[in-house]
Amino acid sequence: MSDHEREVNKPDPQPWKKPVGLSLVLHGVIVLAVMVGWTFSPIQEPEPRSISARLISPQPVPTPEVEPEKDRQEEERQRQADEQRRQEEQRRLEQKKAKEEEVRRREEERKRQEAEAARKREEQRVREQEAARKKAEAEAKERARQQADEERRRQEAARKAEEEKRRQEEAERRRREAEAQARREREEAERKRREREQRLREQQLEALAEQAREAEQAEARRQQEAAAARAREARMASESEKFQALIRERLSQAWYPPSSATENMTARLRITLLPTGELSSVELLEGSGNAAFDNSALSAVRSLRRYPVPDDRDTFETYFRRFTIEFNPRTLPR
Repeated sequence: MSDHEREVNKPDPQPWKKPVGLSLVLHGVIVLAVMVGWTFSPIQEPEPRSISARLISPQPVPTPEVEPEKDRQEEERQRQADEQRRQEEQRRLEQKKAKEEEVRRREEERKRQEAEAARKREEQRVREQEAARKKAEAEAKERARQQADEERRRQEAARKAEEEKRRQEEAERRRREAEAQARREREEAERKRREREQRLREQQLEALAEQAREAEQAEARRQQEAAAARAREARMASESEKFQALIRERLSQAWYPPSSATENMTARLRITLLPTGELSSVELLEGSGNAAFDNSALSAVRSLRRYPVPDDRDTFETYFRRFTIEFNPRTLPR
């Protein structure tokens, strides 16, 4: 049972100790004394009247006048004590409520921290899986490249062997022709001239054919390079969208708009990153007209210690070296 309840259940003082009771007793004594004096005054001698006066004089007339004042003071002290106990009880209730609120707030903070830790662990797991996938893709590409290089070297060795064989056969043929030419110098002069002309024409045709082949090969290489460039650009764009979504998600979690923010407010910022993902600088390109709103967006950008960026340097330089982002309460960072 609390002090306040004990005070409420405390029995009342004895009726004769209350100021009203004391007042009634005092008046009764006075009336009785007056009646006694009035009754005996006609028949008593002066000396008995003196005795009667002595009987009346001891009545505690002054004492009852002092007792009510003491009772009022006692009642005031009791009231003040009751009020003080009530205030103490109120303070204890408020302290208890404050402690319960603190316990609830700490429990909510603990749950929030546990949820944040779980989210970070999940993000780490996703990053590790992505790194493993990229590593496997890189190893597969490297094996394919090595196999292609080996096939190209084999074909190149076969082509060189074929050319060497043709050169040797050509040298042998020319040697035989030179020996025959020495024997038929005059007879074969005209024929040699015609052969030289024929060879010249053949060489010209071969040169033209070689130029055509080189032009076809150059065109094929150009088309392959163009296709590879388009594929690389598509891959870079796809990878950039993934990391842009991660950045928007991180900024959305770090952004705390002020209470004065409205859906029509938009802050446009330019962010510059280092290749490691660290923030180099942030610049407010277009303010919302609300300083607290703009500062909250700047604080969200600066609060991220490291931004998720791709490992590919070309993708980073194209999309993430410097980019702009908008903060709006409807769409969050976009």
